Amino acid sequence: MIILAGTPIGNLGDASRRLIEVLETATVIAAEDTRTTQRLLKALDIPNRPRLIPLHDHNEKRVSADLVDLARSEDLVVLSDAGMPTVSDPGYGLVAAAVDAGVEVTAIPGPSAVLTALAVSGLPTDRFAFEGFAARKPGERRRAFEAVAEDPRTLVFFEAPTRTEQTLRDMVQVFGPERRGAVCRELTKMYEQVVRGTLPELADWAAGGVRGEVVLVVEGAPSVSWTPEAALADVQARVAAGARLKDATREVAASSGLPARDLYDAALAAR
Repeated sequence: MIILAGTPIGNLGDASRRLIEVLETATVIAAEDTRTTQRLLKALDIPNRPRLIPLHDHNEKRVSADLVDLARSEDLVVLSDAGMPTVSDPGYGLVAAAVDAGVEVTAIPGPSAVLTALAVSGLPTDRFAFEGFAARKPGERRRAFEAVAEDPRTLVFFEAPTRTEQTLRDMVQVFGPERRGAVCRELTKMYEQVVRGTLPELADWAAGGVRGEVVLVVEGAPSVSWTPEAALADVQARVAAGARLKDATREVAASSGLPARDLYDAALAAR
């Protein structure tokens, strides 16, 4: 059997009794980082020293078949560095291979940065989409945002602290300056902080520097009844926030269904 075990995302007090019990008896663990797993065992005062097998993004395809064979005869515990394996962490390929091979897969639920950030964001939680890490390259990042710009669900992203400001500014240009969001950093840790506001406000806050692990939560797209006047106002707001007129008209045209050329000409005439 394969056991996906959720580990604390910061506060060791969030380690569940089930997690501790399985770690105390595990004979083999597939770990995203074996050193992190060793530190976790020590921090939880667990004397057990199971066999540790690396399972990370660079070797998952190569080792999954062997791990599935191993799991036929004994329990294989799978750990990521923090949170639940497979959720923006290694493990999906292993689980898919196990399912194809008929090997049982179960999970020990644990803390989730995605759900924790969503819960404290103050934004709607009834429907949401987790988008993982925002793309590093600016062009790819903007295209990814454009693909979800009209999604009415609350959006959750992971981001590196050094890219948080620029990612928020790209969100302003694509999602619009009125969209609300929350920057959630160091969740469950000593210096946990949640900053809420409009995307421009958050970008200005992030300009002062961001440290720690970051989760961005963004309000979903509002229901809009598009009139030419409303579409023009949206174009003008995006341009005022720093977008090029050509980009703004293209994005609003995609959302509203109105011709980009008409929006472009109207924006020029209104200048």
